[in-house]
Amino acid sequence: MARSHSRGRSRAKTPPPGSFRIIGGEWRRRRLPVPPVEGVRPTPDRVRETLFNWLAPVIEGARCLDLYAGSGALGLEALSRGAAGVVFVDCSPAVLRQLGESLALLGCERGHTVAMDAGAYLEGPASRFDVVFLDPPYRQGLLAPVLQRLAEGGWVGPGSAIYFEHEAAVAPPALPPGWTLARSAAAGQVRYHLARLEPQTTGQT
Repeated sequence: MARSHSRGRSRAKTPPPGSFRIIGGEWRRRRLPVPPVEGVRPTPDRVRETLFNWLAPVIEGARCLDLYAGSGALGLEALSRGAAGVVFVDCSPAVLRQLGESLALLGCERGHTVAMDAGAYLEGPASRFDVVFLDPPYRQGLLAPVLQRLAEGGWVGPGSAIYFEHEAAVAPPALPPGWTLARSAAAGQVRYHLARLEPQTTGQT
């Protein structure tokens, strides 16, 4: 959908779209460029609309992490809807350059880009996030380990929400202890989910 140049989907050979639009919030209807990187695709409007309907009670004032940021559509949408801040993590210089330009164009100082592989980033010192957007390259077995690392490394805690997606042909990964699958939907060949850490069930502080 939206993310890393290494996603490896069959449609990656098609030239990337030139822009995407913010669908809600302060910058509603604003169009932003997509970095010209193979495999980067903005998360479709209808998926973002569904996701942010799910997140409506918590997104304002939230601290967000956009792993495998790609086009940055999810993190930028979160900022438009009042997130306190978003950390965009990607290993592509072109992706990060375009994200920086988009943040400057919007006059937004609440976004921060990190040039790093997502797995390596999660091995560093943890900072607690309220919302995590997770869309790793498909067919590389990354999703389950990254979810586990988020749980074990202290990146999320009671009340956090974690969005993740995967190809429709495979079952969703087992969730770490204390996580519940709150929402699920499908769009084409993709399934996407929202997991939550329930304060009464998690042992994290």
